[in-house]
Amino acid sequence: MAGADGEGTPGVRPETLLLTLLGDHVLDRGIAVSTGGVLAALDRLGVGEHATRATLSRMIRRDLLHTVRRGRQAFLGLTAHGAAVLRDGQRKLDGDVVDRHWDGRWTLLTFSVPESRRADRHALRTRLDWFGFGLLRSGLWVSTSAADIAPALAGLDLLDHAEVFRAEPFMWTDPARIAREAWDLPRLAAGYEQFLGRWTGEAHGELDELSRSIRLGAEWLLLIRRDPVLPPALLPPGWPGTRAAALFRSLRRRWARPAAKLAAEVLESLVDE
Repeated sequence: MAGADGEGTPGVRPETLLLTLLGDHVLDRGIAVSTGGVLAALDRLGVGEHATRATLSRMIRRDLLHTVRRGRQAFLGLTAHGAAVLRDGQRKLDGDVVDRHWDGRWTLLTFSVPESRRADRHALRTRLDWFGFGLLRSGLWVSTSAADIAPALAGLDLLDHAEVFRAEPFMWTDPARIAREAWDLPRLAAGYEQFLGRWTGEAHGELDELSRSIRLGAEWLLLIRRDPVLPPALLPPGWPGTRAAALFRSLRRRWARPAAKLAAEVLESLVDE
């Protein structure tokens, strides 16, 4: 998923890098950080000033960021919406890639959205994908999770257009076959194998710890946002996601302290009131 501007970390858009940076070093700290510092942090990853400024403008329009002025200097703070989005992402980053507590039941969801609300229908599909749902049949979405998706439906004013059930497979229905049909497990496994190949050994030694941690987190977020987090019984043997998650956590811990030190040096900050 290359950035439309062609700049920065291959396969990772500037917005994903920015969200990772903000999630690690701004979220829940009550601060706003200088625009110049953000530009400098992404420049270390090869993202040019024009691409970063264009991405920041989009994020401000989408109510993820707001601007704080101090004299001639501009600082960037998270809006309430932006903080909520980042917390959701942090939960994904901190979560497991395998559900070890599955009770054997499935969540089934079906919805009917008028053609006049096509944009809302697309937004709903995107959110269902984020919550780990897969499309099993036309109009029938399935998940092994019992996560509460009511707020996502309510946020789109679609509660009255959807029905949700909890059910168990019956008679000849094979849960593993359902998983194979609802999700592209080979593609997901290939993504984890590629992640292992990129980050095993002295990966990205040309980058400092802050840049490496941002790139690591951004790449991992792109992977896990497509992962439905299935139980072991539904996954192929030797699932590479488990090894990839262990590597991600090990590298994240290793670089956390030096990355935080560098971030404090690069990102001039002030209290976000």
